[in-house]
Amino acid sequence: MGTPIRFALLGCGTVGSGVVELVTRNRKYLETRIGAPLELARVVVRDANKARTASLDPGLLTTDVASVVGAKDVDVVVEVVGGVEPAGHWVEAALRAGQSVVTANKSLLAARGPELLRLAAAHHADLGFEASVGGAVPIVRTLREHLVADWVRSLRGIVNGTCNYILTRMRDEGASFGEVLRAAQDLGYAEAEPSLDVDGHDAAHKLCVLAMLAFGAEVQPADVPTEGIRAIEPVDLRYAARFGYAIKHLAVARETREGALDLRVHPALIPARAPLASVDGVLNGVALQADAAGAQVLVGPGAGAHPTAASVVADLVDAARARRAGVSGLLTQGLDPARRAIAEAGMQEAPWYLRLRVTDRPGVLAQIAGALGHHRVSIEQLVQESRGRRVDDPSTEEEPRIIVFLTHDAIERDVRAAVRAIDAMPFVHGATMALRVEA
Repeated sequence: MGTPIRFALLGCGTVGSGVVELVTRNRKYLETRIGAPLELARVVVRDANKARTASLDPGLLTTDVASVVGAKDVDVVVEVVGGVEPAGHWVEAALRAGQSVVTANKSLLAARGPELLRLAAAHHADLGFEASVGGAVPIVRTLREHLVADWVRSLRGIVNGTCNYILTRMRDEGASFGEVLRAAQDLGYAEAEPSLDVDGHDAAHKLCVLAMLAFGAEVQPADVPTEGIRAIEPVDLRYAARFGYAIKHLAVARETREGALDLRVHPALIPARAPLASVDGVLNGVALQADAAGAQVLVGPGAGAHPTAASVVADLVDAARARRAGVSGLLTQGLDPARRAIAEAGMQEAPWYLRLRVTDRPGVLAQIAGALGHHRVSIEQLVQESRGRRVDDPSTEEEPRIIVFLTHDAIERDVRAAVRAIDAMPFVHGATMALRVEA
């Protein structure tokens, strides 16, 4: 076998520990795949005395980043610290030194991905980031390699396992968002401060990475209109099923007829027969539509030590092979994202699901229909909840009744205007729930 390929870890938390375990367990097999031994050189941590799940030689631990980044005896730097800084500074320094880099850091790639790709190319280094989107789902490899001769026209992805887990349990148990979120936090599926996930920002970061690969686009999170799942109620999931749909939190990217990119992150109704409708729990899934390859659907675990580590180590093996063969830089060759026109927000056309709570009075339905019609929103289906009195005091007036509409195709800006007009009506209780239908 050849000269060992040496790699160093920046960070040794959940994912880093998984990488150590996977490389240790499969050492002999990886050696045959690379054509040389794969050796762990050093592990940079904040606290060298902290107890860790990974079985490590204490002599490998260091708090000195400078002993790794730019070091002559380190071929590949694996960054699993997360966040834009200081990770971004370390990754940039490693690439400038000609070291290949493997990262799972979607926040960094969303903020500076194109810049880092250009830097890697300039210094003939590889930049692998399969683990940044979808955990063990090989979506980055599929876009970078399998579809290299094709043109992707659209993608829809369930790329946040926390949102998918919460919506699945809300559907199956009829529990509220708050109840399921607390359970998800207890199980470790949601962070103590869950905003990044449940408000859609994590999915928006991942969509920036996907758009970079699928469309060659330099996209910033600010370019992506983003909605979360906090306002969804169990009743919405029930009505969606009644109409033949499931509700999923989606990252959507597609080219418009004019060649601009329509980018969005939001919950949406999708047909119950669609492959993504059956992607439940913490699984992730991405559906692609390409000119030659047609429809592609990839599904798998979206997070966790072992699924994410599997993608990190796959990139590590590719970078190590290239090092051994003297052809580092092939992973990033030809990837040069550029700014592209972004479709104007609010001008996309789709059917919509609208759910309202109203006081039951004569003429209510006519006024709501009138507001929709005034804003060029046409009703396809209507369901009105049967009457019911308050349980605590049957003599009091009725509870607000639920009315649900499915519309024909309508421009989002018109739908939003109609909803604002409806919500201002005195008999409407609370905000109208408005969700797109992604056919």
